[in-house]
Amino acid sequence: MPKLTPSLPALQPDPAVLERLAKLNRIWLLVVACITFLNLCAAFIPGLECRLPEGAHLMEANSALAALLGAIALYLSEERRGRRAHQFSLMLSIALVLIASLTLIETWLRFSIGLATSLPSTCGMARQVMSPHAAAAYVLLALATMTIRFRRPLAIQIADISVFFLCLVVLVLVLGYLFGSMRFFGLHEDVPTSLPTALCLALLTQVTLIRRAEAGAFSIFIGRGIGSRIARALSPILIILPFLREAGRMRLVQAHLLPSHFANAILASIATMISMVLLLFLAWSIHSMELQIHDLSLRDELTGLYNLRGFTLLAEQSLRLAERTQLPFSVLYIDVDNLKQVNDTLGHDAGSALLSETGQLLKATFRETDVMGRIGGDEFAVAGHFTPVAVALGIQRLRTASNTKNSEITRRFPLSFSVGHVTAGENQHQTLKDLLNAADQAMYEEKRRKKAARN
Repeated sequence: MPKLTPSLPALQPDPAVLERLAKLNRIWLLVVACITFLNLCAAFIPGLECRLPEGAHLMEANSALAALLGAIALYLSEERRGRRAHQFSLMLSIALVLIASLTLIETWLRFSIGLATSLPSTCGMARQVMSPHAAAAYVLLALATMTIRFRRPLAIQIADISVFFLCLVVLVLVLGYLFGSMRFFGLHEDVPTSLPTALCLALLTQVTLIRRAEAGAFSIFIGRGIGSRIARALSPILIILPFLREAGRMRLVQAHLLPSHFANAILASIATMISMVLLLFLAWSIHSMELQIHDLSLRDELTGLYNLRGFTLLAEQSLRLAERTQLPFSVLYIDVDNLKQVNDTLGHDAGSALLSETGQLLKATFRETDVMGRIGGDEFAVAGHFTPVAVALGIQRLRTASNTKNSEITRRFPLSFSVGHVTAGENQHQTLKDLLNAADQAMYEEKRRKKAARN
C-alpha cells in the first residue's frame, strides 16, 4: 500500500508584485529626497525661509538631514546594490543613529549639547531641533535599515521588531499632527512636529515596511496564498476603524446630538459588531481552507474519486456501519485493461484520459453514497451497502456504459475492465483489507479467464 504524504508548497512573495513595489519605493525615496533638499536649502541659505508664505512650516534642519540620510541608506541597501553600496548604507545608518540619539539625550537629560545653537538662525529666531518622537523614529529606521539585507534569524527578528515599533511611533506622530491641526477631530493645538517631517517619516516607514515584506513576518502581506489575501483585505479595515470611531465620537459630542457616554456606547457597540463580522469572515475563511486541504488529501486529482487514503478511511466507516446495522456490504475491485498498451502507443495523455473516463463511468454507474476510489495506477475500488445481486447489476451497467463509449466513431482506444467482487459474510468479522484482497483475487481470476478465452 503506497504511503501518501500530501503537502502544500511554500507560499513565496509574487516577483511581479515585488517589482512594482520596488518602483513605488524609489518614487517615495525621490519625494523624500526632494523635500529634505528644499528644507536644507531653506535652512542654510540666509533669508530664504523668511520669504516663504506665513504659516508655512519647514522641517528642522537636523530632522531634514536625518530624513535625507535615511532615504539614501534605504536606497543603497537594495538587494541589487553591491557590497560597497551596502557598506556605505551601514555608515549612513550609523550617522543617522548618532544624530537622532543626540536629540534624545538632550531631551532626556534636559541639557543642551548645542545642536540648535550650531544651526543658523531663521528670521531672527533660534533654530529648533527635531522632536523626541521623530528622533526615536529615526533611530528605529536606522536599525531596520542596517539589518534589512541580512537573512540570519537574529537579524530578521531585529529588523521585524524595529519596523513594528517604527510603524507605531510614526503612526503616533502622524496622527498627533492630524489630531492637533485639524478641527474635524475637535482639536486645534500646537503639534509636536511639522508637516514635512511627518510626511517624510511616513514615506520612509512605508518604504521600510515594503522592503521588510520581502522576508520575515511582514512577507504575509505580499504572498500569493489565501492567508496573504485575507491579510491584505482586513488590514486597511483594522487600521482605519479606530480612527473612524474617534472621529465619529468627537463629531457627536461637538454637535450635542447625544450625551457623551451614550455616544461612546453606540460607537463602541458598532465597533464591536464590525469586529465580530471580521472575526466571522476570518473563521469561515480558515474553515473553508481546512475543508479544501482535507479534500485534497483524500481525493485523486485525475479522476476526482477518493485516493487510497480516502477510500480506506471512508470504506472502513461504511463497513463498521454495516456490521452495526446488519446491512450487506460488498467490495468491487476494478482493473482497467490494456492501460500500458495505450500509454505505449498513444502516449500518457491518452492513458490519463482513459483513467479519467473510468472515473466518470463509476460516478455515473454507482450511487453517491457508495465509496469509489482510485487505489492504484489502473486499479479502482467501489464499496457500499449492496447485495450480490445489486453488485451484479452494477457491473452490468458499467459494462454497458463502456460498450456505449467504445461504439463512438472517434474512439481511439477501447475501454474495458476486469472486475472482481466479494460480499462480506453475515456471521464473519472481515476487515476491509481482507475484502479488498478477496476482490483482488476474483479480479485476477476474471483477467485469466479473458486471456484464456482469447487464446
